[in-house]
Amino acid sequence: MTGTYLGMPSFPRAAETSTRDVRLRANLRRATGTIRAKRDRAVAELDDWARLRAAGAAVKDRTLRHLDHYLVQLEESVTRAGGTVHWAADAAEANRIVTGLVLATGEREVVKVKSMATQETGLNGALAAAGIRAYETDLAELIVQLGGDLPSHILVPAIHRNRSEIRDIFRSRMADWGLPAPEGLTDSPADLAEAARLHLREKFLRAKVAVSGANFAVAETGTLVVVESEGNGRMCLTLPETLISVVGIEKVVPTWQDLEIFLQLLPRSSTAERMNPYTSMWTGTTDGDGPRTFHLVLLDNGRTDTLADTIGRRALRCIRCSACLNVCPVYERAGGHAYGSPYPGPIGAVLTPQLRGLASPLEESLPFASTLCGACFEACPVAIDIPEILVHLRERVVEGGPVTVRGTRTVIKPAKRHGTERAVMRAASWAFDHPRALRRGQRLLARTRGLHPRRLPGPGRTWSDSRDLPDIPPESFRDWWDRTRGGTGRAGGTS
Repeated sequence: MTGTYLGMPSFPRAAETSTRDVRLRANLRRATGTIRAKRDRAVAELDDWARLRAAGAAVKDRTLRHLDHYLVQLEESVTRAGGTVHWAADAAEANRIVTGLVLATGEREVVKVKSMATQETGLNGALAAAGIRAYETDLAELIVQLGGDLPSHILVPAIHRNRSEIRDIFRSRMADWGLPAPEGLTDSPADLAEAARLHLREKFLRAKVAVSGANFAVAETGTLVVVESEGNGRMCLTLPETLISVVGIEKVVPTWQDLEIFLQLLPRSSTAERMNPYTSMWTGTTDGDGPRTFHLVLLDNGRTDTLADTIGRRALRCIRCSACLNVCPVYERAGGHAYGSPYPGPIGAVLTPQLRGLASPLEESLPFASTLCGACFEACPVAIDIPEILVHLRERVVEGGPVTVRGTRTVIKPAKRHGTERAVMRAASWAFDHPRALRRGQRLLARTRGLHPRRLPGPGRTWSDSRDLPDIPPESFRDWWDRTRGGTGRAGGTS
């Protein structure tokens, strides 16, 4: 059984632990550095990358503005092609729908294509509670599942594990899943891949039901698209008799022409490849070809509420490439688990609080899990200005106000500003309104600068525990100006 994200601590508490894990930091530094360098080379090959990026952002924005229209069109297209569409308002409803569909087949096992949406809903746990065993088929997801772990990266869920750790997981846990432990298994990539292949082959041939996500859903034809690098997804999408796909409502694109843009942006941004190795597409059902029954579960789970925020909705452009994770200095040091969500890194810091609502210390802390350096914005293939959204969410946390909690219900939270902070802000406001008092205060600070502590006492410790107070200069700017320019004491005065 894979672990759960429920009850995860706030980001500062989780990061305090993860940043002390020397092995984790070494694994992350090596992996993200390699991916980042390859991605930069792949992107540099295209002279029109900036135009592709702008086109992708424009298509996503247009789709989000008219999402109601395109979702209805998608439902009509899927139904016309022989599929069945289900609507899920939240994670619990999505899990109920999928569990009911699996139970209706009489099966108690399913194979899964890597799916962020089902990680978001906690589907594996819901299936297990109903007596249904789910087998992950993506290699990295399999490593995470066998280890009773949680994914820590969007593209490479087991990025926090090195080869030796993976070998040990395979040796100790494969027997629990009905296979003998591999004899003489080494930590070479070829040996590990072969062990996983033997483990999965029997599951592919036996499974009657598969569960997938989708990278894109084309509204005009009802076609769903999964891109992957291993080929395991294609086995899941073609061999079982029943296919159930859980897809976030933001994954829809209007036309095949729009899809072309993203099939250029995604592989270079994620795996640094010019073309994705395996791109699987299916439209409803076809007699004698692939699954006989197809169900599409369209998942909201906070996306409609996110859409209502004109700044925050830009996070719904995300195509799950993970480029922002690979350039983020905070993610590289803290790791994915510290974010307490299937969506780690910069995109998780803006997406998770909006999908879940700012209803707990974890969600409230995520917008602050960033240096605002802007590297994520520069790397994003659909030009999501993550720093701007982070600042916007920080304002919501600090000011309180309407906060979404579970679906469409909202509550009004009181302002969160501490009493000491309010007093300091009032004093600063008064000082800036009285220039003479401000100047006297600046001179007093300068003359007593040797007595100032590096950390604040009392309530101020919360702020200064993670940063030193700035050095007080020996004189104020106004005094420096008077001394060097012989001016009037006003910055900007003539000399």
